[in-house]
Amino acid sequence: MTSMIGDSHAAAFGQGCTVPGAAKATLGTGSSILMDVGPRRAVQAGGLVGTICWSTGDRVEYALEGIVVSCGATIQRMRDSLGLFAASRDTEAMARAVSDSGGVHLVPAFSGLGAPWWKPGARGAICGLTFASTRNHLVRAALESIPFQVADVISAMSAGGSVPLVSLAVDGGISENSFVMQLLADTLGRPVVDRGVVDGAALGAAELAGLGAGCYRALGEIEALPRRERRYEPGSGTATAREAHAAWRETVRKII
Repeated sequence: MTSMIGDSHAAAFGQGCTVPGAAKATLGTGSSILMDVGPRRAVQAGGLVGTICWSTGDRVEYALEGIVVSCGATIQRMRDSLGLFAASRDTEAMARAVSDSGGVHLVPAFSGLGAPWWKPGARGAICGLTFASTRNHLVRAALESIPFQVADVISAMSAGGSVPLVSLAVDGGISENSFVMQLLADTLGRPVVDRGVVDGAALGAAELAGLGAGCYRALGEIEALPRRERRYEPGSGTATAREAHAAWRETVRKII
């Protein structure tokens, strides 16, 4: 055996979290977010967990980790319980069909809120409905809740003089939704990179094993491997995204 590493940590390695400030978010039913903070042990704060990100024989990188309870599960809920659309792939077009959420906010606390809030007793809420609200507004609000939650975790990771975010790599089913990815980049004000990795954990474990077995002479060889990337840069929607995020956070504070 030439490597041993946990699921989320392997995904971080496979997604290129090998320098301080590099983070990954696996956007599945929920989301696991890890940020490499360098060779010094991370201080737990803001609802985050300090952990070893990955290690080799002569190097240890530490990380902060935050868990979002509901990402893809929110979209499944809108589809299966409310019947707002037939397939998850329909949501991107529905969100783009309106210029904003029309003041509608969805807080997906179906089983509480995770990091950085950690309110297990919180319950989900849809706020701001008016006679003008449509299915598209509600779907857009549901999608917006995903990058807003991720941004809250990233903000907690960078608070208190910790390592600032450099870039965020994403994987998981939600990463196929370009509306969500662009909104995430705009909200963070940092690049979001879809590296085309179907299973980041499997890739990271294999790369680490290859390093241990001598298939790679140094970490730099892994970092230099060609990748099929789709990159989202923060753009003209940054100010609007941050205003929407601030309004969403205010709604969260009211219900918890």
